[in-house]
Amino acid sequence: MPRLGMEPIRREALIKATIDEIGAAGSLDVTVSQIARRAGMSSALAHHYFGGKEQIFLAAMRHILSQYGAGIRGALAGAEGPRERLEAIVRASFEAGHFRPEVIGAWLNFYVLARSLPGAARLLRIYRARLRSNLLAGLRPLAGARAPRLAESLAALIDGAWLHAALGPVDGQEAAARVLECLETMLEGQG
Repeated sequence: MPRLGMEPIRREALIKATIDEIGAAGSLDVTVSQIARRAGMSSALAHHYFGGKEQIFLAAMRHILSQYGAGIRGALAGAEGPRERLEAIVRASFEAGHFRPEVIGAWLNFYVLARSLPGAARLLRIYRARLRSNLLAGLRPLAGARAPRLAESLAALIDGAWLHAALGPVDGQEAAARVLECLETMLEGQG
C-alpha cells in the first residue's frame, strides 16, 4: 500500500527530473524512462502520475511558469511607480533561478512544442498575455498610446535574450541591463 503524501513528492521529483533531463539533452528527445530514472523511480510510476512525456513536460512548464510568476509578483510588490515596475519585471525575468541552463533549455523546447501541441500553445498564450499585461501597467503612464507597441517590443526583447541564452552562456544581469537600456531608448521616443 502506498504511503500517504508521497504523490506530491514524486510528482515534484518527476518535474525536476524532466527539467534536468531536457536541459542535459538540449531537446525533447528524452524518454519517460530517462526522466523516471533521474527521479529515482520506475517509468510505470511516471506514467501513472502524468500519463506520458507530453503531460510530464507540460507539468514541468507549468512549474517553471509558476516560479516565474511568483518571482515577478515578488518583484512587483516592492516596486513604486511605473518605471520601477518595468525595471522589476525585467530584472525578475533574468534572476539566476529563472536563468539556469536547464530552465532555458526547457523554455526553448516549450516554444517549439507550442507550435504543435495545443496544451503548450495555451500555456504560451497565458504567459505572453500576463507578461504583456504587466508591461502595459508600467508603460501606459510613461508612453500613453505607444504603450501597446512598446510592450510587444519589450516582451520580444525579454524572450529574445532567453533564446540567445539557449545558444550559449549569457549573464542574466547583463541581459537585464541591455533590455533596460533598450527600454530607456524606447521611452525617449527613439525606439
